[in-house]
Amino acid sequence: MKLTNISIFFSFILLITSSCRSKKEIYQESNVHSDTSSKEIEDSTYRQKIYYTNKTAKPNIKTVLCHQEKEDNSLAIINLDSDDKLLVSFDDLNSGIKDYYYTIIHCNADWTASNLMKNEYIKGFTEELITDYEFSFNTIQKYTHYYFKFPSNNIKPTISGNYIIKVYEEDGTIILYKRFMVIEKKLHIEANVRRATLAADRKSKHEIDFTIKHPSFIINHPFSDLKVHIKQNNREDNTITDLTPQYVRNDELIYDYEDDNTFFGNNEYRHFDFKSLRYHSERIEDITYDSTYNHVYLFEDKKRSFDRYSIDLDINGKFLIRSQEGREPSIEADYAFIHFTLPTEKINSGDVYLLGKFCDWEIKDDFRLKYNSIKQQYETAIYLKQGYYNYLYGVSNSYKQNIDVSLIEGTHYQTRNDYYIYVYYRSASDRYDRLIGFLKTSSKELF
Repeated sequence: MKLTNISIFFSFILLITSSCRSKKEIYQESNVHSDTSSKEIEDSTYRQKIYYTNKTAKPNIKTVLCHQEKEDNSLAIINLDSDDKLLVSFDDLNSGIKDYYYTIIHCNADWTASNLMKNEYIKGFTEELITDYEFSFNTIQKYTHYYFKFPSNNIKPTISGNYIIKVYEEDGTIILYKRFMVIEKKLHIEANVRRATLAADRKSKHEIDFTIKHPSFIINHPFSDLKVHIKQNNREDNTITDLTPQYVRNDELIYDYEDDNTFFGNNEYRHFDFKSLRYHSERIEDITYDSTYNHVYLFEDKKRSFDRYSIDLDINGKFLIRSQEGREPSIEADYAFIHFTLPTEKINSGDVYLLGKFCDWEIKDDFRLKYNSIKQQYETAIYLKQGYYNYLYGVSNSYKQNIDVSLIEGTHYQTRNDYYIYVYYRSASDRYDRLIGFLKTSSKELF
């Protein structure tokens, strides 16, 4: 009897111990699952805050282009559910053949990643192999030219908004990011570019007044549901993004400010033309070859801060790939180091950068000029593909948050600039920013 009682007692102790151990394991597994979920949520939140810019991640990748199929210098924007096509291309200076893939990422109005799954904005596959390529022909710099048209039969966007094309290698190594937009037109924009209203700004600034008309599209809360972005020549650093309607009248939203909607006119773009490596155009002082690379030396630039305005035809900071000696510039245009010099005293307020579409309108270290204290000039050399280029000089502070063009280039109300107005819409029930309006206008009639 005593033996039986002892046996029962030990069995009871073993049962309790096993139960406690089991509960502890379940609690630990539950905690691990909870931690993983938190990390996934944190990762998801982090991804939403990623800000996408035009970026080339590898030094061997050059001349990344994205434009409408039949217009070399056009904006990378297509209509939703249309036959519009973009042509995307880039050069790989390592030559040879590689497997490159691309996918698209939907973004908010501020170019942060939207909180959408890929199947919510892509019809078809989520990635595609780039199968079209050509080898450079009769060039000193050997390269492989890759290109593809978008949308394709395999990948199509199903909603409007901002997008990123991401190109990467088979192992996932990112090669480049390139922005484009998809629009669903729901409204009409009328704009007037004029000299600034305020007396202090009339000689140096442009004012962009505009009206949004939406007779067939209901906007219940225009002050919260709409986001308007205004860009000068599609520059990123001075974009105006915080405007709200000043007046609301029936189906019209009126933006008629005196200060908040102004831009410095700056100056006409400088330019150089090296479509030919045999003949010197007006801005080229010398062309040499050092057995490895072509070198193009431009005439010295000068500060224009206090010069009077002078009309000079330009393409507002863009560039065109061209080769005078070849029929197919995409594969027959060669590369060269372009040497820039700007004689001036050292500027202590920041670094000096080249600015234009060739640097994606952004402040990049590759386009920063170094000061030569012996020659008392800023200088740099940029490796570019043959063609016609526009550029300006700008000064940026150490934080690289903005760039002052007028310090070197001057600013005039007569300057001819292009202005782009983008209208995004997101109601309280929407999960992404829809691009519903777009207008390109210009200041060319002000002088």
